[in-house]
Amino acid sequence: MSAFAATTFRGRVTQVRVARSEWTKLWSLRSTRWSLLAAVLAMAAPGIVIAAVQMNRWATISAEERAHFDAIDTGVGGYHLAMLAIGVLGVLVISGEYSTGMIRSSMMAVPRRLPVLIAKLSIFAAVTFVLMLAATFVSFFVVQAIVAGHHLDRTLGDPHALRAVVGTALFLTVLGALGMGLGALTRNTAGGIGAFVALLFVLPGVTALLPSTTSDAINPYLPLNAAMAVATSTFEDSHHLSPWAGFAVFCGYTAVVVGAAAVLLVRRDA
Repeated sequence: MSAFAATTFRGRVTQVRVARSEWTKLWSLRSTRWSLLAAVLAMAAPGIVIAAVQMNRWATISAEERAHFDAIDTGVGGYHLAMLAIGVLGVLVISGEYSTGMIRSSMMAVPRRLPVLIAKLSIFAAVTFVLMLAATFVSFFVVQAIVAGHHLDRTLGDPHALRAVVGTALFLTVLGALGMGLGALTRNTAGGIGAFVALLFVLPGVTALLPSTTSDAINPYLPLNAAMAVATSTFEDSHHLSPWAGFAVFCGYTAVVVGAAAVLLVRRDA
């Protein structure tokens, strides 16, 4: 093999090399590391704090509050806060490159473009899943240790427990991919975050203004409500999808957003 051919082979663009580049970009930014740390703390801390407070005042709370306390839901309850950090970070991972102009360098290095989006999604999803799964397990086990004094603790072998723990990590992972898809669609940090907030948090408020029969029929299929089913052990009412059906609906929303982002990424200028 000639020296020129060897050099060309070493410089060939592959999906693995693109993924390695995206890993370097993700982990080399101090802001990303701090954001991921914030997401981990947001996932792990709230359930522990809530459990400690509830057990401290257990003798004084009403029978109704005691009946509604669920150690599994408390153990994974940090996702209410973590999803904000993960969703916003998902937007920033790609919109930040557009704001700085770094995206042009990425597209020059990988002219086909789609491998860049695939690499960004896969790396961010893998990091998110590992960190959120670890944080959820920590929260779950610490909460069980706190409530054990009142014999309220649950194990992973109890119904819904393992599904809620793993489902929470999966839900947050797909949520991050949704945020990245919105960031790629808007190419703007403020626009991406605004779309994320509107889709997940404003839309349920709008449907709440509808007649109850209409809202009860629509609510289970809204993105956030569908996603939360897989992370919930005890449901407050009967108007919800089954856990994995809800997760599948949420994955469908995410696939549509990411698919639209991929199409526009190929068609538009960087």
